[in-house]
Amino acid sequence: MSNAGNPFDGYWTTKISSASKGRVLVRGYPAEELIERLKFAETTYLIIKGELPTTAQAEALDAVLRSGLDQQFISSAVPAARFAASAAPEAPAAAIAAGVIAFGSVTGSPAKCGEMLLAGQQMAVAEGLDISETAHRILQQYSDAGQKVPGLGHPMHKQVEPRAQALREIALRHDAWGTSGQLLAALESQSEARFARHLPFNLAAAVAAVLAEIGFAPIEMTGIAIMGYIPALIAHTVEEVREGVPLRIIPDELGARYAGPPERTIPDSFGQGRDGEAKTTTKE
Repeated sequence: MSNAGNPFDGYWTTKISSASKGRVLVRGYPAEELIERLKFAETTYLIIKGELPTTAQAEALDAVLRSGLDQQFISSAVPAARFAASAAPEAPAAAIAAGVIAFGSVTGSPAKCGEMLLAGQQMAVAEGLDISETAHRILQQYSDAGQKVPGLGHPMHKQVEPRAQALREIALRHDAWGTSGQLLAALESQSEARFARHLPFNLAAAVAAVLAEIGFAPIEMTGIAIMGYIPALIAHTVEEVREGVPLRIIPDELGARYAGPPERTIPDSFGQGRDGEAKTTTKE
C-alpha cells in the first residue's frame, strides 16, 4: 500500500529490525535463526553493531558482560536500586531502573575513559607519539586541568582491581587488548610519578579498552556496562523486597546529620504589604 501523501511517512526509520505478521527480522536475520544458533554475546554484538562478530570479538564481549558481577554496596547503582525497592516493593522494574539511572561518569560508566583512549590514539597518530609519550601527554592534560583521569583509581582497590585484571587476561588471550589496553596500562604505570600515588585502572577502564578494541564507540559502552550489571541489580532488588526493611532511612548513627541553621521563625515583617496587611505568626 502506498504511503503517498502521508505526512508521517518516514517519521521513524530503523535499520535494526523489521516485524510483520508471522515474521521478525533482526539486522536482516530471521529471529528464530538467531535464537537457535547464537549465544547472548553474539546476538548482542549483532544487534548493536549490525554484523556478526568474529569468534574473538564474541569471546571478548562475553567476558565484558560477565565482568561486572557485584561489589556489595560500593556501586552507587545498588543502594539506589535497594532504596527504590524498599519504597515500592511492588515495582521491581522501577527499582532496577533506579539502579541503572545511577550509572554515570564517576560511577561505573566506561564512556569517558573510552573517549580519552580513542582521543589519545588519534593524538598519537597525528603527532607521531609512542604509547609512553601519549600517556605522559594525557596525564599532563588532566593534571593541568585539575581533573581526575577517567578509569584510574578505585575507592577500595588501591593496588589492583581484581575484576579489571581478570578481564585483561581474557582479552589478551583473544587479541582484544590492543592499543587501547596498552595505553591504559601506560597511564597506570605513570600515575604514581604524576600524582604521588598509585592509581590502578579500574573495571570501567578495562571495559572501555576491550570494547574499543572490538569496535564499540563510547556512546555504546555505557549501555553494555549496564547490561553486565543487570543481574546484580535484579539480585539486590529481589533480596531487598524479600528480606529488607520497608522505606530505608539513614539513621544518625550511620552519619546522617543536619548542618543547616538552628530552628527559627519567619519575621513578622516578612510579607508586609501583601493583601494590604502584614503577615504575622500566631503564637499561643
